[in-house]
Amino acid sequence: MSAAVSNFPIIAIITFFLGAFLIALIGRLNKVLRNVLVFISVTVPLVLMCLLIKPVMTDGQIVAYWMGNWAPVSDWAIGIGIEVDALGLFFGLIVTLAAFVSALYSFTYMNRDDSLENYYTLFLMLSGALLGLTQSGDLFNIFVMIEIMTMTIVALTAFRVDYDGALEGGLKYMVVGSIGSTCLLVGIAMTYRQLHTLNLAQIASKLPGNMNAVTIAAFAFLLVGFITKASLFPFHPIEADAQTVAPASISLMISGVITKCGVYGLIRVCYNLFQNIDAPSVEILITGFGALSCFICVTMAFNQHNFKRLLAFHSISQVGYVIAAAGLGTALGLNAGLYHAMNHLLFKGLLFLCAGAVEYAAGTLDLDRLGGLSKKMPKTCALFLIGAASISGLPPFNGFASKWLIYQASFEKGVSSGNFYFVVICVICLISSVLTLASFVKVSQSVFFGQLNPEFEDTKEVPAAMRIPMWILAVLCIVTGLFPNQVMKYVTGPAANAAINVGTYIDTMLGQNTAAEYGIASQATTEIGKIGIWSPVSWLLLLLIITCAVCLVSVIEDPKKTTEEERFEYNKSKGRIAKFSRDGFKAAGKELPEAENAPAEEYDKPGHHRNPVLSGSTMTFTGERDPKYEVFFSGEMPEYSQVGGSDLFWGFKHSWRRYFSYWRKWHSGIVNDYVLYGVAALAFVLLYAVLFV
Repeated sequence: MSAAVSNFPIIAIITFFLGAFLIALIGRLNKVLRNVLVFISVTVPLVLMCLLIKPVMTDGQIVAYWMGNWAPVSDWAIGIGIEVDALGLFFGLIVTLAAFVSALYSFTYMNRDDSLENYYTLFLMLSGALLGLTQSGDLFNIFVMIEIMTMTIVALTAFRVDYDGALEGGLKYMVVGSIGSTCLLVGIAMTYRQLHTLNLAQIASKLPGNMNAVTIAAFAFLLVGFITKASLFPFHPIEADAQTVAPASISLMISGVITKCGVYGLIRVCYNLFQNIDAPSVEILITGFGALSCFICVTMAFNQHNFKRLLAFHSISQVGYVIAAAGLGTALGLNAGLYHAMNHLLFKGLLFLCAGAVEYAAGTLDLDRLGGLSKKMPKTCALFLIGAASISGLPPFNGFASKWLIYQASFEKGVSSGNFYFVVICVICLISSVLTLASFVKVSQSVFFGQLNPEFEDTKEVPAAMRIPMWILAVLCIVTGLFPNQVMKYVTGPAANAAINVGTYIDTMLGQNTAAEYGIASQATTEIGKIGIWSPVSWLLLLLIITCAVCLVSVIEDPKKTTEEERFEYNKSKGRIAKFSRDGFKAAGKELPEAENAPAEEYDKPGHHRNPVLSGSTMTFTGERDPKYEVFFSGEMPEYSQVGGSDLFWGFKHSWRRYFSYWRKWHSGIVNDYVLYGVAALAFVLLYAVLFV
């Protein structure tokens, strides 16, 4: 590889930081000059990463660059190295594409805000830190980039200080994120104490032969640190809070890139450094975190009233898919996880930009106020439907291809290992996909369809400058869905093979045959067979599985649940109710107290039917709104009567009300509780690692 090509990664990283420095100096002077600097700063790194595709992805080479020309001495790394294999380039492309699209969108979306020179300075610093993290070959340098990333995203989350909850969201992210940073620092220190090096290639060569109680504890700390950065359960509430209040362009970066850096760290730790991903205990632990995040967060999306907060919970759920697939420890599983990581950036980035467009045009993200916007914003609606179909796993969009691979990989893992646990992982992913589709039916109805709220009568489509970045992501959602085998052959396949073939990674950085000296053999390239996505049999099988999952969700009832008629007949048999009509309630043998006798007109008001409440032997009528009657389908009101965004699946939520009630309390919004959850997760992983890894 030529020396010029070897310089591309460091030039790309420096470009981001140099752009941030220049904008901080002269960004106030001229808006056009500032935007030109931002455009150059995000375009150059993307072009440089694309120029590396042929030598790295296609030809299988690895870029090795030593800062200050501090090359290894006697096979011992003494300087900071930049090492870019196909895995690092894959995530580098994700970072630079997201930064490019987000910057284009920001030029119009953020023009109503002040102090934009500060916004773009922080934005470019964030992008540079994210790219540096994925290209670095030094463990401590990765930690430094993570710290820059954390501080800048805290500031960007709270950028709109007048936005309700912005400062709180930034504070929560900083406090809980510090748990992950501390875990990473402790893990790095313990690793350095044992091996006396911070170079990734050298750690990978020395660590497998030096496993002891200290290195196992270091593995646990590093694992929890990257799980925190990926915002997996139980660290997910901070990301939901941050994405809700951050500008939509930053929500794209949090969802599409920052979580992927956590995924990248987990893959490097398990596949390259410790090389223990094939241990059953590690597979169970990582896939368990992924599956829990996948299911819990998709169900939490049903309870949301805020458009972006709903998307935030779905974002964490989709990252759960990625981790569950990568944790299988197979080439197919890692390929599927990387495919879905790429797809997640595309469709979730598109959805967040659509949410930003709705907020820009309508001024609100309240699902219970929005509705009918397809009449006013048809182009944004079309883009949203592409993103919704993609995340829901509908063909021919990209989410279908990657989710199908995840189902296939997890099921094959269960069959080959004889462990039914992985079949359960497959079923959880399938059910979560069904719930994702149901949730986006709700969002589509609540935001774009149904009756138009009169207060949005003057809403207009967003400018074309905001739609262009959205169309870039939408087209990629379609293309990567139509050609899945080509994506696996030229993009995700090389990245997965690079993660598995750690011997080549070591030899490139430290010299030929270094890996063999430490007993690490180079792995042969693993070919992933074509997937039968367009086979009619595959489609029929998917339809049957989804139908069974829907039926399962539908028939699961609370055994203590009773219908309105059953409660009425029970109370009537006890002599508590003689008659129930719109004219009021009458108790058997006596009149109700005056305070409980509302006139018939009260019952004519939608949503004001009284709730009979049984307490011991006493029946009272609370007069509270019954959420069951918030939805109107018969035109009782001549004015706006949109289906409530939180009520479209009232029956499902009612059947699972105890489950939702528990998790509603669990998501308390109190940062002390979230810190406690993080400490508990660290204690669990430490204990698990000591006992089973």
